[in-house]
Amino acid sequence: MEKKTLTPEDISKIISGFDPIDWVQVELLAKMPPEKRLVPGLNAQEFSMAALRGTFRRKYPELSIAEINMKVLTYLTPIRMETK
Repeated sequence: MEKKTLTPEDISKIISGFDPIDWVQVELLAKMPPEKRLVPGLNAQEFSMAALRGTFRRKYPELSIAEINMKVLTYLTPIRMETK
């Protein structure tokens, strides 16, 4: 696969859909110790996993909680393992 060099116009198109930077939030996070900066990210991860778990529960009502949790982990894990 050949790499394509991005033009400034290409980059502008890519970032135009992003939300603007919240500089107040950036400053607040920069002043926090590293262990406290992790908390918002962990909370976001927990929220997204719970939402995904709820989606899978509706989609696969016959599965147990353990099976749903495995589906969530499989979905979120970038490395795909062979299944037998």
